[in-house]
Amino acid sequence: MAVKLPNGATIEHAATYAAPLVVTATSNASEAICTVAGATLVAGDIVLAASAWTALNNKVVRVKAATPTAITLESIDTTDTTVYPAGSGVGSLRKVLTWVQIPQVTDFASAGGEQNYTDINFLEAPQGFQIPTDKSAASMTITVADDPALPYVPVLNAADLSKAIQAARMNLPGVDKIYYGVFTSFSQQPAISRNNVMTKTVSMALQASITRYLS
Repeated sequence: MAVKLPNGATIEHAATYAAPLVVTATSNASEAICTVAGATLVAGDIVLAASAWTALNNKVVRVKAATPTAITLESIDTTDTTVYPAGSGVGSLRKVLTWVQIPQVTDFASAGGEQNYTDINFLEAPQGFQIPTDKSAASMTITVADDPALPYVPVLNAADLSKAIQAARMNLPGVDKIYYGVFTSFSQQPAISRNNVMTKTVSMALQASITRYLS
């Protein structure tokens, strides 16, 4: 048993990407293997996946092993053929080339991701009950001290304008890292009030479940 404090954590946003690497097939395995051609990825690279498999689409994952024709996605279990139908795991992988830190974070808030339920009521039953359905959409709101000269600002402005899926990550104290596939929105107008630090808001709408690597 252990507890973890977030104090000292840093947040980064992908700044540049390589061209998409076409995936012609993905295996059903405890760690999925993508069939590619002419890949130059290496173990440890971070990629943003696009996939016909909804559960893999828009996830940010780490490369465990790589050859020019096969890329192993670390901790991505695709053995369930109901979720990952055999033969339909086509798509692409975009390597994150560089990251930029989002510094001066004054507040971080998460919303959504809760389990939803539907109510079941039988005529003969004295009490209704619930069964799980899906989970609500999730997002993060990051409040930062306003400084338009910092290098992350043009990166987030471009991400906001592009309306394209982006990669982001949180580096927790130690070696823990959480990866997110998101739509990024960055406020242009700072919040202003007397005697308070001027702040801006970074909003990230999650487009896939997070990926967390402990080492």
